[in-house]
Amino acid sequence: MTEETETPAVDLAGIRDAVSVRLPAVSAYLSVLRTATAGLAARLDFTLDQIEDLRIAVDEACAMLLRQAVPGTDLVAEFELTGEEMTVRVEVNTVGVTTPKRDDFAWMVLTALADDVDATSDSPDHMAIVLRKRRGAARPA
Repeated sequence: MTEETETPAVDLAGIRDAVSVRLPAVSAYLSVLRTATAGLAARLDFTLDQIEDLRIAVDEACAMLLRQAVPGTDLVAEFELTGEEMTVRVEVNTVGVTTPKRDDFAWMVLTALADDVDATSDSPDHMAIVLRKRRGAARPA
């Protein structure tokens, strides 16, 4: 192989992927989302503990949203992978918006498992939870 024909190695810091998953807003489909979360986190070389934390966090965020989801609609998950970090945005259409209580046990679980957590609503009938997990970040003890 000559210098001109060598293929450069892929640098993980240069990865920027975006993946969207649309599922019925029913808890029976969350296993598909947990599997996608684990596979994408593994792509960034997250540790097994970080992968499991992210799977649980995504599952908990979805459970919070499904309680408010309009029956018969979809849950949309968008994953963005950028080198050292994965951002996950899960969203549903709702019947009126009730932002999650920040002192609720479920919210505390999310903040313990992800590096950053936020809930957003851009209209009265839409809710999203955004989670960020960085590969190098360690959870506080």
